[in-house]
Amino acid sequence: MPTFEVNSHQYDVDEDGFLQEPGIWNQDVACDFATTEGVEQLTEAHWKVINYLRNYYLQFGIAPMIRKLCKETGFKLNEIYQLFPSGPAKGACKLAGLPKPTGCV
Repeated sequence: MPTFEVNSHQYDVDEDGFLQEPGIWNQDVACDFATTEGVEQLTEAHWKVINYLRNYYLQFGIAPMIRKLCKETGFKLNEIYQLFPSGPAKGACKLAGLPKPTGCV
């Protein structure tokens, strides 16, 4: 199993760099993974998206569809791409500690 090491932390990840154990996620984990997505500092807007994704995942066991993410957070899709350059599925879900989405997010 591949690992990701940053800031003296080591994480088990899948082949795409997603956290293998979503249960160990916390804000420090999100900050560590932000380095892989080209996000230097997580802002309030980042946390709004990350926390929404995290809460939705914990409630339903899957990532929300992109339309729902945009509607519930109030961000347009292009704004989410500005926050997470690799997009809502790869970037935002990775920082939220979710498994890699299998369908359309």
